[in-house]
Amino acid sequence: MTSAELIRRRRQDVGPAIESVSEPVPGKVRMAVAPGAVVSVAKALYRDHGARFLVTAGIDSREGGNGFEVDHIFSLDKDKIFFILRTSAAAEEPEVPAITPEVPAAAWAERELQDLLGVRVEGLPDGRRLILPDDWPEGVHPLRKDMKYGDWPPLGDENAEESYPWKQAPEGTSTVVIGPYFPVLEEPTQLRLFVDGERVIDCDYRGFYNHRAIEKMGDSELTYNEIPFVSERICGICGFIHSSCYCETAEEAMGIRAPRRARYIRSLMLEIERIHSHLLWTGIAGHILGFDTVLMQTWRMREPLMWLCEKITGNRQTYGMHIIGGVRRDISEECYPEILAVVGKIEQEWIQFYDAVQGDTTLKARLVGVGMLPEETAKEIAVLGPTARGSNWDIDARADHPYAAYDEVPIRVITHPDCDNWARVVVRLEEVLESVRWVREGLKQMPDGPIMASDIPEEVPAGQWGVCTVEAPRGEAIHYVLTGGDNRPDRWRVRAPTYNNLQALPSMIKGETIADVPIILGSMDPCFSCTERVEVVNVRSGEAERLDYQELLARSRAATERLRGRRGGRPWQ
Repeated sequence: MTSAELIRRRRQDVGPAIESVSEPVPGKVRMAVAPGAVVSVAKALYRDHGARFLVTAGIDSREGGNGFEVDHIFSLDKDKIFFILRTSAAAEEPEVPAITPEVPAAAWAERELQDLLGVRVEGLPDGRRLILPDDWPEGVHPLRKDMKYGDWPPLGDENAEESYPWKQAPEGTSTVVIGPYFPVLEEPTQLRLFVDGERVIDCDYRGFYNHRAIEKMGDSELTYNEIPFVSERICGICGFIHSSCYCETAEEAMGIRAPRRARYIRSLMLEIERIHSHLLWTGIAGHILGFDTVLMQTWRMREPLMWLCEKITGNRQTYGMHIIGGVRRDISEECYPEILAVVGKIEQEWIQFYDAVQGDTTLKARLVGVGMLPEETAKEIAVLGPTARGSNWDIDARADHPYAAYDEVPIRVITHPDCDNWARVVVRLEEVLESVRWVREGLKQMPDGPIMASDIPEEVPAGQWGVCTVEAPRGEAIHYVLTGGDNRPDRWRVRAPTYNNLQALPSMIKGETIADVPIILGSMDPCFSCTERVEVVNVRSGEAERLDYQELLARSRAATERLRGRRGGRPWQ
């Protein structure tokens, strides 16, 4: 289906309710409809066209006299179309109808819209808070423009009894609480398992313990070219993915495209990042199962790749490579043989490792037939990455919406039909080999030329938008940019893959034993966020002190000033 045909069919269904339609670049459609039509259009996209729900972006447009705007973003993957369904809400007591009853994957996004923008979602099946903590005051919504970055509202008593309305345990079950801190996953999230003996009957989930306000910072504090360096900090292992996704999105909104060589370098580094992420995940999965030989072997294989990243970029992980219009560092031809040697060695050892784990009966007993996620359920919840492809769903942003150099060097999408933990393992094992193939092919076809675009505008008009997806090791990340004034976005929306995948956890653990819950959760390769609590230890005396936010901020700024003084006023060189 073409975007023109899609627009025509929607005009036939809800014609008078359509307020505007735009397609600034082919395959990127935004249709604004009256609130009364948003559910029927969302239902048609999802049910009739097989569109996949991606995320919702709420926008505070009250300064321009437009109240609030709500963009529901869908993807028609095989047609290579992004469809943004926009509706609006009044400035006072804003409200929109819920699409979740028709599009189940929108549940968290609409809850987040209520929390952070204060737009009430009428008809939402689960209206509990998603992100805001129990003691956050009513009526205060962080992403509204009248709340400034760094503002702290008066909070309730931190010693007060927890008030979150957890689901009631089914009759005849006991409650087992897992988290918020884990011995294996070093990030906080809480599961409440309702169990009958060892069998999980149901569960409830709460996360977002460490929401870091990165979108708020991007909307109000950072300029367009400062955001790539913050976006790299969204995820500790997928930093290059997020900076790639942001830059591709901002470039689309600004009407520019990075040169071919820069696009190849982006894809090359993305595949290197995928390899070392999958190796890291495989080791942690082995550790969760008590199979530490896997941990030691895969992390040993990964280390030369980290050294290579440091040689190419100056850093093992947070590369600082991206800037709007291209990349900041080239890769010299003298480095090509070393890249090929490192990935070639990993490929050789990975094939041996793959053969070994396939024949390990104890390992497969913990994985085969455990954590089932049927393809139909995966599609309903809109899971991503190996979690989706392990349920036989062939979605991959590199193939469905090619970016960087994937239009010139295509990727083979790897799926597995068994829909269990083992299927998700196999997908990752084979993706490592596919990434090695891409690195070889990418270096072979690497073009010469500049690494920065020459047509970057000095000023970016407000109101332009772009949307892009990039395939992270855990699944697709999406960024959405709406340009504003003062050299910064009016709205920057980010959705990481774990946001979708965690919503499938209740289905995956239902009927399983308590002992299998950690590896089912681990099979998604979940990433929550880094803990915000900071403890400073004097290595000489062994004394420790706990810092709150303001104390940490003051020390960080003081250290920056000292560094600036030593480097002649240039702290980041």
